Amino acid sequence: MIAPAVALRDVTCRFHTTRALKEGIPAYVAVDQTSLKIANGEFVSVIGPTGCGKSTLLNVTAGLLKPSEGSVEIFGDILRGLNAKAGYMFQADSLLPWRTALENVTLGLEYRRVPAPEATAHAMEWLDRVGLGGFGDRYPHQLSGGMRKRVSLAQMLILDPKILLMDEPFSALDVQTRVLMENELLELWSADRKSVLFITHDLEEAIALSDRVIALSAGPGTHPIGEWAIDLPRPRDIAEIRLAPRFVELHRLIWETMKEEVLKGYVQSQRK
Repeated sequence: MIAPAVALRDVTCRFHTTRALKEGIPAYVAVDQTSLKIANGEFVSVIGPTGCGKSTLLNVTAGLLKPSEGSVEIFGDILRGLNAKAGYMFQADSLLPWRTALENVTLGLEYRRVPAPEATAHAMEWLDRVGLGGFGDRYPHQLSGGMRKRVSLAQMLILDPKILLMDEPFSALDVQTRVLMENELLELWSADRKSVLFITHDLEEAIALSDRVIALSAGPGTHPIGEWAIDLPRPRDIAEIRLAPRFVELHRLIWETMKEEVLKGYVQSQRK
């Protein structure tokens, strides 16, 4: 059997605050006994209420956070330290403002000590692939939100990671730009089928992009409450696929499972 690209096995994450330690309050359990797998080349979206621990699972998979209990396996090997086989695309812009688009894309190759001429040539190719061939000399403040996301995408993909970890990367974009970026992502992904763990609070986005959608409960102690195979044909156009009868059916099925947890999450957020 081929080992999954990612396997979280009974992962629990607890957070001890200074106040909790002083007053003897139990630790906050963000994620409780959560298991999930992502096959090689599979696009999986994780959805759930705001603050339910979606990003915690992503950070565990990246090796940025060690679980309190349970284990993380990457292609069959226990993860110890940072996940060197993964690229991470954050929700907020992660571009360095004093570097041009081209220089931002070459950054990872510089850390790997790739010779400058080779790194520059490779970065120019990636800027072309994301539709920014003529913008390599622009600084982040000279680019639109969608352009900055394209640079971030090129910055991640140039390192050829086996796994893409994406934390609501398009949530700050306007609707039209977001659809363009989602189509851009699918086109790039379809070229070599990386394994993707995509975090989003947008159910429509999750269904439109994914092979499988996993829904989480409201926190604390978040855990999976359901998963659905997305049997929509590929390739997909994000705007058009949302009109398909099967898309509407899947949306209804998943929302029926999620809606109570979303309400719980909303009530909890109002109490904070």
